[in-house]
Amino acid sequence: MTRAEAKERNRRALLDAALEVVSRDGYRARLDEIVARAGLTTGAVYSLFGSKNGLVVALADEHLRPHYEEIGQTVPAGLGLLEAVDAFARHYRRRLDAPDARSALSLQITLLDMALHDPELGARLATSVREQEDQLVALFTGRPHPGGTVTPHQARHLTTALRALLTGLAQGVPLGLAPDADEEFFAAAARALASGVMSRLIWGSRPPLTCGTST
Repeated sequence: MTRAEAKERNRRALLDAALEVVSRDGYRARLDEIVARAGLTTGAVYSLFGSKNGLVVALADEHLRPHYEEIGQTVPAGLGLLEAVDAFARHYRRRLDAPDARSALSLQITLLDMALHDPELGARLATSVREQEDQLVALFTGRPHPGGTVTPHQARHLTTALRALLTGLAQGVPLGLAPDADEEFFAAAARALASGVMSRLIWGSRPPLTCGTST
């Protein structure tokens, strides 16, 4: 085994062990138990991740990255803004039917709880989420809509709003709080939100004026 292969093996062992311990214990997860499960020492954590929090952030990245990469493949480049938002929301809803959906939601809630107990970890996780969301910002930027073309600034606001909406719905579905929230529900809610966000960003609090003739 080469040095690079050994490094990747250790990295993988620590991430797998962290997933088990963090999923069970949350912010009470102990580094010594993580490294014991991985068959390594704390030195390996500091060498590969810098700290326990670095390991947790890497764990979050590993579970976020495939999700955002899938989105880029699901939403075609030629769609207008609302059509792209529709496709994104439908993909988000379909993921809730995947075999690992409940475990993914459990980890998401656990990481949020850890962030609330550790401000330094919370700041690092927030940075990680924003970096992943940059892919969504790029995905929506430049798409046509009734007010023109989506700017990066508008895409950032829209991405933040969509994440809040879809995350809330996604948490409600497995808990039975949104039993009728099927794919069409997700898509309709996302389109309505996108329309409202874009209108406010373009015209402020007032709706656009329409021109006509008076008699």
